Amino acid sequence: MATAKPFVMGIGGGSGSGKSTIVQELKEKLGPQKMAVIHHDSYYRHRPELTIEERHKINFDHPDSLETQLMVEQIKQLISGKSVEVPIYDFALHLRSSETTKVEPCPILIVDGILVLNDSQLREMMNLIVFVDVPPDLRFIRRLERDLCERGRNVDSVTKQYLASVRPMHEKFVEPSKSYADILIPGGGHNLQAVKLLLALLQTLPAK
Repeated sequence: MATAKPFVMGIGGGSGSGKSTIVQELKEKLGPQKMAVIHHDSYYRHRPELTIEERHKINFDHPDSLETQLMVEQIKQLISGKSVEVPIYDFALHLRSSETTKVEPCPILIVDGILVLNDSQLREMMNLIVFVDVPPDLRFIRRLERDLCERGRNVDSVTKQYLASVRPMHEKFVEPSKSYADILIPGGGHNLQAVKLLLALLQTLPAK
């Protein structure tokens, strides 16, 4: 008997909108046997030929900074029932680690990232598209807190990057991708009612 294909849900939205909070909440409630997650952030291009100063200048909010085709291929493998080795990206060095994370096929696959709804190949594989819609000031504060605590950044570099690339790239690529969404979640991960509704929907899906 053939194994059913996974239900693929894409979660997009601006940097700092609360996508990761929503994904984590769903993963805790559903468990690793039912749900797997792939983050677009894992697929930043490996550029060891550049100095660290040059890598700091890369526009990480532009689609070209990501090896999306590799992500597409690995999602196709997961849909076909095969496990994949997802890259691990070091955000302090701006390089890929020599290690990878093994992701096994699951009944539910979450595809998460600021630009996942911008790519037509990714959208075509999604059964449900969610956009997390949060005002710019709140997104900046959340991004600042995350980059300081988790990515070894400082306030000056985060602020300069936000003004130079994050905000203009959001307006050019992320905000327009909202039009593809089946569901809009205002308020991000703090919108508990919306998270409960998503969870209820996913819990109705058959187990593997």
